[in-house]
Amino acid sequence: MKNKYQFLLIILFFTTSNMFAQNFFDIKIPGADRDQKCRKCLQIFSEKPKEVGFSIKRDKANNLFFEINDKQWFYKLFKNPSDGIAIDVVAKNRYDCEEIIIPEGQIRGEILRPVYAVSLKKTLKPFEENKFRTRVGKLPETYRNKELEFNILFLSNKNLCQYYTIFNLEAYQWDLLDMGMYLDSLTYKTKLSAKVDEDSYTLKYKTLSFTIPFKKNKSEYSKEDIKPVYDSLRLTDFNIKKINIKAYSSIEGNLERNLELQEQRAKSIVMALQTFQKPTITTEVSSSENWVEFLNDISGTSYDFYKSLTKNEIKAKVIGAESQELEKYLKNHRKAVITLELEKKDKYKDMSTDIILSLFNDAIGSDDLVTAIELQNSIFERLKDKEIHPDFLSKMEIPEQLKFVQFFNKNSAFRYLMNERNLLIAYNELQRLEKLAPKDKKIRYNIVALKMRIWRYNVQPVQEESFKKEIQALKNYDVNQKLINRMLVNFHIIKSELFMRKGDYINKDKSVDYIFSNYKKIPLNDYDYLSLAQYLSYYSNIKMAEKILQDKVKSINVNENLLFYYLNLTLINKELTKDPEYRTIMLNAINMNKNRFCRLFNPFGDGGVTFQLLEDDYLRDTYCENCKQ
Repeated sequence: MKNKYQFLLIILFFTTSNMFAQNFFDIKIPGADRDQKCRKCLQIFSEKPKEVGFSIKRDKANNLFFEINDKQWFYKLFKNPSDGIAIDVVAKNRYDCEEIIIPEGQIRGEILRPVYAVSLKKTLKPFEENKFRTRVGKLPETYRNKELEFNILFLSNKNLCQYYTIFNLEAYQWDLLDMGMYLDSLTYKTKLSAKVDEDSYTLKYKTLSFTIPFKKNKSEYSKEDIKPVYDSLRLTDFNIKKINIKAYSSIEGNLERNLELQEQRAKSIVMALQTFQKPTITTEVSSSENWVEFLNDISGTSYDFYKSLTKNEIKAKVIGAESQELEKYLKNHRKAVITLELEKKDKYKDMSTDIILSLFNDAIGSDDLVTAIELQNSIFERLKDKEIHPDFLSKMEIPEQLKFVQFFNKNSAFRYLMNERNLLIAYNELQRLEKLAPKDKKIRYNIVALKMRIWRYNVQPVQEESFKKEIQALKNYDVNQKLINRMLVNFHIIKSELFMRKGDYINKDKSVDYIFSNYKKIPLNDYDYLSLAQYLSYYSNIKMAEKILQDKVKSINVNENLLFYYLNLTLINKELTKDPEYRTIMLNAINMNKNRFCRLFNPFGDGGVTFQLLEDDYLRDTYCENCKQ
């Protein structure tokens, strides 16, 4: 059940003063009387719900279309015959790094012939879900092989009243915070990464993180070096399933050599950890220079002015005696941040499935519940690895008695976790089971968690207010309040979507405000933070989305997808790009994934935010330094 997404269109307004040396076609350029001549148009824009979005799209035949998601607002804007649209075709070569000066003027390309209300209304047709489009022109032959974007001139009585540049922002309807399901303990069906297009999951039991410092010029780590760390983790009951190492070098020295050294260090740590267990450890290693902590550490010192320099300029300074003076900072920047994903050891791993089933049924028959639990978990591991079919669970001989309810609960919950198509089957099984154990915390929690999904996907009707009381009543079962808060956030995620479908923006905003006011009351992982930011963007709450990410992106351990989404939200803010702290964030992004940073300046609609960001001198200098080749 993938999240549904759209491109949210954020719009920048530019004033129209001194825009033309001469008029184009029949477009009139208001002067001091602009407020009077554009009064109606400006009022319509001021009253535009923030949820209304529009853009210019190009088809394979090079026709240009104006797309909008609100038909009523469209008719309000283009009410009179002389109300219309003109397109400004902007080419990326305007920003070539070889060009010393970008041409002045806020019209950045070539204006196409205006299209007025009669034609706009005549060709307006439904397009995709909740969208409408109307033809506004055709691209001239001279532009067909160029990287292009399309700005919009809105005309009222043929007067140019609004000029818009549109940029791309990925925004998603949220697929609910993961509530987990109670097996022996609360178990989460967790995304393997914070990538929005990642569709693979794992059932995680335990995750540990720690940091290992690197000594200067040391690249090899032995079993003896790692054993104190391994012992401190007390992994006697767990195997390391996966290890993620982010290795950081200090910034002085050659970039290629720094990265090579960090890769060697990281791999030697993996090899040392592998000596402690037989199962192979899946590894993921990345390496980069530690610019974030360097620039943070020199803040307020005599080296603070470095923050206004380029990377190459800083590297040129951090040599010789200067490097020795800075060593008190640099020594802390050489390290590896290690995350271990653990799974419980399975002492029945080498037995055949049939033998395990026989042992399980014997253990149940003799009331040896501890052994039965271990064997049931071993069966679950084989189901996870697809060694056996889910129907195997029906072969487990469990009497319908109160003392065995947790075995039934685990089977139903696990069946759902492995395949969401079993949602309703698991829900009905758990409801029957609750009649046997009406006060059982795990069963009640699992029922409410599944009912949330049933409501979310409209599998069957759910009475909202009584369901909300069910969620709140979980406290009577001694369910942790943070888990209840998490469910209440999910409740309002669903409510906001229902209100949005009805066009009830006021109540939709109330649910969004509830989510924003309460997200700090619940523990969130990186994927949750990214989902929350994209959800807020989807409902046009950009400032809220920025706010929840702004502290996360200042860390060296920031998730790459979080970092780039924050840049996606904020790069258009010229005041922010002047801030040294923001420049540190950008430098971290370049250092983490330079190609991805450069792609932010691809054309709108071609994976970029907008190449018109390069109107900003600092962004253009940064782009030309890092992306020119």
